[in-house]
Amino acid sequence: MRWFSIQFGAVFTLFMIAALGSWYEGSGILNDPWEWKYSAPLSTLIHGDITSESQILQLDHFVYAAKFQPLLPLIMVFSGLYLLLLIAYRLFRQRIRLFAGLLVTTAVLLFALSYAVYPSPTAGGHMFFYSGLSAGLLTLSCAALYYRGQKPGQEQQV
Repeated sequence: MRWFSIQFGAVFTLFMIAALGSWYEGSGILNDPWEWKYSAPLSTLIHGDITSESQILQLDHFVYAAKFQPLLPLIMVFSGLYLLLLIAYRLFRQRIRLFAGLLVTTAVLLFALSYAVYPSPTAGGHMFFYSGLSAGLLTLSCAALYYRGQKPGQEQQV
């Protein structure tokens, strides 16, 4: 319980710092009207053509930051992923197949994220592609090792 709390607290703090930094970096979209069409997909989905900065949603700040200054958004994504897997491990540690299935599902989602940003011409798109691909392979490997490390019918030792 103690290691869980320490890990959770540290990674949650890292996540919040990265999220605030990403949001701040992404606020640059308000000063780049020529990028609104390409870097504000959620605002475009809701408002159609964006004509003023007041129409830009806060979530599009993260998209802009991920495209042009991807370090903090990457830290935010992977610390959030770590938090979710940490919580899932805590909840499903007695259910080996369920946790391994969750890891495989997470790997597939990471591969899908990589594929979605693959054609991006920006440095951030390339970083998200290679990072998502690497994290997906790592997660898939962890799922295989975790599942293979347990004998059929054996419950994990607490």
